[in-house]
Amino acid sequence: MRIAHLLFTKRFAGSERYAIELANAQAEQHDVCFLLSSAAAEDRPDAWAARLDPRVQQVRLHLPTLFPATRVSHWAAQWQPDVCHAHLSFACKALAGLDGAAARVATLHISYKAHQHGHLDGLIAITPGQLAQIPPSYAGTVRQISNWSEPKPAAPGARERLRADWGVGPNDWLIGTLGRGERSKGWDLLVEAFQQARLPGARLVLVGEGPEWRAVRASAPADVVMPGFTNEPENCLAAFDLFVSAARSEPFGLVFLEAMHAGLPIVATATEGATYLGGSFEALPPCDDVAALAAALSQVGEARSRGGALRRHHPVERFGRAARAAEIEAFYLACLAGRQRRQAA
Repeated sequence: MRIAHLLFTKRFAGSERYAIELANAQAEQHDVCFLLSSAAAEDRPDAWAARLDPRVQQVRLHLPTLFPATRVSHWAAQWQPDVCHAHLSFACKALAGLDGAAARVATLHISYKAHQHGHLDGLIAITPGQLAQIPPSYAGTVRQISNWSEPKPAAPGARERLRADWGVGPNDWLIGTLGRGERSKGWDLLVEAFQQARLPGARLVLVGEGPEWRAVRASAPADVVMPGFTNEPENCLAAFDLFVSAARSEPFGLVFLEAMHAGLPIVATATEGATYLGGSFEALPPCDDVAALAAALSQVGEARSRGGALRRHHPVERFGRAARAAEIEAFYLACLAGRQRRQAA
């Protein structure tokens, strides 16, 4: 098949990693093209270039805010994809006017919105909760296909190197989070809960950047480490002793799978993604409840002081990339067949 992935954000976070990893897996057997906004090259171009397989063609389009579908339709008429797979809102809107035989599909990275997704031929829900959001009136093909993550070992000595860079002692208990610093991720809640918990010998590190970074940095104590964006998440996870998500909302949370592969104990607020994945998490306190999050941190700290293990085994075998890529390929074929039936009718 000829598969085009459309992703027109300037940021780099979990949805972007999902799309890149899927494109890389598909490039082993198919012709794959990745469409980016030309503005994406201005924001973390190293993040894109370092992750896309050389077999994936890259096309950067200058997209006007109004009528982006015209530019995408012109490109598709030349490349003739079998499937156009959109990621996030702007890309979904850009498929609205796409004619021809190509199946128009999207992954629900956040939630179903009729004006973004109702015109598409197929939708992938990454959790059962998202599946339930899709109305019965939706005419396309629907599948629930969970996210995935492949284990990536940390570099030798990464734990010691990063902790030294961050000013964290070898015996400090390092609590960390990893992601994009935006309100939905709850970094402000985590800083407040960490202060309330008053954990002996503990340090806190927030890895990533985003619109809330400056506000959190201004309000956080000076010894809270905020090193910014990283291209080595697996090394950061190796440096942590506990992974915490204080998110106000998290539809899935690819970083959960990464922390699970790293064998970290995990405390996460009870978002949809954490509830779906959290069978072996240490605690799932309610969202937006600082006191409950602080109590969960204290509980894990007490267990650690009694000799609790610093690493866990999490059941991540069912979240392998190869199986998910095969499911998505079968989904594409079902979407193509459905589009052909609707066009014939």
